[in-house]
Amino acid sequence: MGNNILVVAEGRDGNLRKVSFELVTIANEMAQGLGGAVEAVVMGHNVNSCAELMRKTGVSQVYHAESAGMETFAPEVYAAVLSDVVRKAQPAVVLFGATGYGKELGALVGAKLDLGLATDCISFKVENGTLLLKRPVYAGKAMATVKAKSLPILVSMRPNIFPPAATDAAAAPIEKIEVSAPAPRSQVIEKVKKEAVAVDLAEAKMVVSGGRGVKSAEGFAAIHALAKTLGAAVGASRAAVDAGWIDYSTQVGQTGKTVAPQLYIAAGISGAIQHLAGMSSSKYVVAINKDPDAPIFKVADYGIVGDLFEVVPALNAEFKKVLAEK
Repeated sequence: MGNNILVVAEGRDGNLRKVSFELVTIANEMAQGLGGAVEAVVMGHNVNSCAELMRKTGVSQVYHAESAGMETFAPEVYAAVLSDVVRKAQPAVVLFGATGYGKELGALVGAKLDLGLATDCISFKVENGTLLLKRPVYAGKAMATVKAKSLPILVSMRPNIFPPAATDAAAAPIEKIEVSAPAPRSQVIEKVKKEAVAVDLAEAKMVVSGGRGVKSAEGFAAIHALAKTLGAAVGASRAAVDAGWIDYSTQVGQTGKTVAPQLYIAAGISGAIQHLAGMSSSKYVVAINKDPDAPIFKVADYGIVGDLFEVVPALNAEFKKVLAEK
């Protein structure tokens, strides 16, 4: 085992997701403390362009695992291939994004290689060669510091905490990996492509979320309008999703997505602990609620007590005016 950091790049529809570049930034900082280099692995089918992009982020080497058997993301197939890459690279730390992709792969690879796994971490430091990781626990009500008792270790980091690495560095070498991808246990019968969203919720710098107070699917029109003006993603509480007002893909919280935007606007959301667990890392939180005692106000940087159907359109009009002046 060496002291290197291995970044597991994450792709979608032939493109690298922003979290991949954020992981390079994290790995560079981590490598300074551990004294190693930063490497990356790109896996999939027809991902040559992804490997080419990753090699320009300042990493020392890119492992490129390519196979037609990896055209569709089957966790057991990707985990088998990644386990082979980890055995070959012998890194001290394997970095994933704390996304659905990273959560699936991290758990499977940890089980295959009998390695420790620290999930959903938001910061780290290296003290005397020991890696210390900070992660939320108890639905975000407390923070735990996890000590890596031994290396190597698998670590998933929450997106949007660290800035993405630039892609203008000298090109690193690419090593093609011989892939013997096992047959997946399931078969894709049909693909149904959802309507594309303007901004990916998991990677958004701004999020406008609606909850039970939105009252209906039609009520989300104001949320969508404000999000469009700001260039933000649309989110929702579980109550709104369970009511059928908006798709599950927008759900923020313990049973939905975890987000960490620069700005999180919560409209008509009471602030149940399960919801707070999914957005507690937001830099600034603006809460809009008719109930002055709503728990969301306890975590908000700015609070507006009022009817969201009056407040949200007023904010939208004001933002349009300010943005038009720029």
